Amino acid sequence: MQTHLAPEFQGTAHGAAAEAILRKCVHCGFCTATCPTYQLLGDELDSPRGRIYLMKQVFEGTAPSRATQLHLDRCLTCRSCETTCPSGVQYGHLVDIGRQVLEAKVARPWSERVVRWLLKEGLTSPLFAPAMALGRLMRPLLPAALKDKVPTAPGPRARLWPQQRHSRRVLMLEGCVQPAMLPNINSATARVLDAAGIEVQRTPGAGCCGALRTHLGDVDGGLADMRRLIDAWWPAIEGGEIEAIVMNASGCGVQVKDYGHALASDPDYAEKARRVSALTRDLSELLPDLVPRLQPLLGAPVSGAPARVAFHPPCTLQHGQQLRGGVESGLRALGFEVTLPVDSHLCCGSAGTYSVLQPELSHTLRERKLGHLQATGAPVIASANVGCIQHLQAGTGARVAHWVELLDEALTERRVKTTA
Repeated sequence: MQTHLAPEFQGTAHGAAAEAILRKCVHCGFCTATCPTYQLLGDELDSPRGRIYLMKQVFEGTAPSRATQLHLDRCLTCRSCETTCPSGVQYGHLVDIGRQVLEAKVARPWSERVVRWLLKEGLTSPLFAPAMALGRLMRPLLPAALKDKVPTAPGPRARLWPQQRHSRRVLMLEGCVQPAMLPNINSATARVLDAAGIEVQRTPGAGCCGALRTHLGDVDGGLADMRRLIDAWWPAIEGGEIEAIVMNASGCGVQVKDYGHALASDPDYAEKARRVSALTRDLSELLPDLVPRLQPLLGAPVSGAPARVAFHPPCTLQHGQQLRGGVESGLRALGFEVTLPVDSHLCCGSAGTYSVLQPELSHTLRERKLGHLQATGAPVIASANVGCIQHLQAGTGARVAHWVELLDEALTERRVKTTA
């Protein structure tokens, strides 16, 4: 796509990056077929192609409006369009740049500014955990919109962390909201890796990966989060103590794998960021190594309700990280019966803070997704990202869990039977 940058963007990092991405787009429209918001709204400007045109106009000098901002706000950043695009357009990077530019050029109403500030500061704050604990106590009294965001209290296993030492060690990002909302995901990951002879090395207070602020248009704040996290991890990386950095939240994984790109122009952090990105693995990427180690521990095929699973692959896993089929094949090799819904390539509507900022679209997408997941007949729904799990759980009475929790339960059940 021919692009002529306006003088204010010529010679700037934003302008150069946006122009390179825009020039790859051939306006073919393949992306519209897999865009959730275009499917719901039928508006070209709520498709990747339409949003690309809006951003092109801004970078060519057209003054953006609130309408321009609204169409970019409605984007889930699911990146399904990137999987579909035959030209390799890096739409996710472009929309991040576009949102940052629009935040500087288009004033938001005070109500939006307050909500967005509360999201980026509140969810990443040390006060989030006590606030979540209070929310659980008050849960019966909360309005439905807030109750959706407050899961029930975790069981005692959430605090059960393995103490055994192993020669193989990995770092694991515990995250900003996951330890307070669904802490059993982290401890289950540590227990499963421990069973396979891998020790999880914790980094207390590591906090947010930067995705939350970045996708809310606060790119500088996101970069500060990235630098802080690199500093927290660096002693273990530099000392050669770990073999990988494991992500059990695919939303964080796609962000950390992008550190090398995000900090490429930072002379103090560019090389460190590249090293961190190279070491980062989604938990599912460890399954080929874990499966032969865990199969003898499981013995007979997995029994009970968790054996039949409907799997929702998060967009950040299948489109952002381009990892498809790994969870399913790994679980099947370990005795689970895994089924995908017919719309497995489409977003569930969670998308980080999207379910708060765009509740109508988000809930419509959730209902459609749950309908297809429940049509599989599986009694349990599994996913690989904390946001998807809590978002789906709020809309169904069926159990929704991280796949590693189901594997942890199967291993525990087998140990109990063996020792009985």
